[in-house]
Amino acid sequence: MIAAIIKEMRIYQWVKNTLIFVPLLLSHTYTDSELLLTSLIAFVAFSLCASSVYIINDLCDVESDRKHPIKKFRPIAAGMLSPLAAKIAALVLFIIALVVSLQINQEFVLVFLAYFILTFAYSFGLKELAIIDVLILGGLYTLRIIAGIYAIDVDMSFWLLVFSLFIFISLAMLKRFIELKNMDERNEKKMTRRGYVVGDADLISKMGIVSSYIAILVIALYIHDPLVAAKYSTPAWLWLVIPAMLYWLSRIWLIANRGLLHEDPVLFALKDKASYIVVIVCLISVLFAI
Repeated sequence: MIAAIIKEMRIYQWVKNTLIFVPLLLSHTYTDSELLLTSLIAFVAFSLCASSVYIINDLCDVESDRKHPIKKFRPIAAGMLSPLAAKIAALVLFIIALVVSLQINQEFVLVFLAYFILTFAYSFGLKELAIIDVLILGGLYTLRIIAGIYAIDVDMSFWLLVFSLFIFISLAMLKRFIELKNMDERNEKKMTRRGYVVGDADLISKMGIVSSYIAILVIALYIHDPLVAAKYSTPAWLWLVIPAMLYWLSRIWLIANRGLLHEDPVLFALKDKASYIVVIVCLISVLFAI
């Protein structure tokens, strides 16, 4: 049963919570061991909370998951983990996550609770509302960055929040687009517990691509902001981020449009060499700019 719980926690998805470290990097305080530890504690809190919500989500979707070619292998859908054991595991994980979050500060705890409530509401109905579901997913990613900001008590960046919202809405659209493409291959017409039909795929892809390019535009406007010169010694290095991100976003949408992407974009990136190269280029450009 322990193995089933660990699998149900989807630890590989914790990589999404590394967004909590973004404010630490961009505020140039990553050499401060105390702030680094605080960000790490925040990461653990969000990761355990996310795992709790994944279990709750799978409890809600168990019937539809059993009909899905991939999701049917999840522990709850496959019968490897009983609903009672799953509920207890979800509760324990949330309590531990809450206790960990209380070690930081009040503002962080409020963001943490907002994240949990929003994901809970998403699992219990908001995921069924077209467009609203992707806006919520984009907002949840942005909440991770906001949590990172409050955890180490640095100034809120308008540019960072706008960029994160657009790029994560794009990735949420991409995930829906992939699901619709996969449904089309299986000759299915409507998504279970989702507000989309197969015919929406083309429109979803257009909205997602536009959102991704707006995110790149936000980066360009940020670099051009006179205030950037005061924060970076050689801000020209930041321009490397733009072609790197343009390549990555265009490439992943191209692959998805060809029907060659059959999984969560995050999982794809974790196994994609080109994605690692793009991340390295972006990190180098930021560090050299500093």
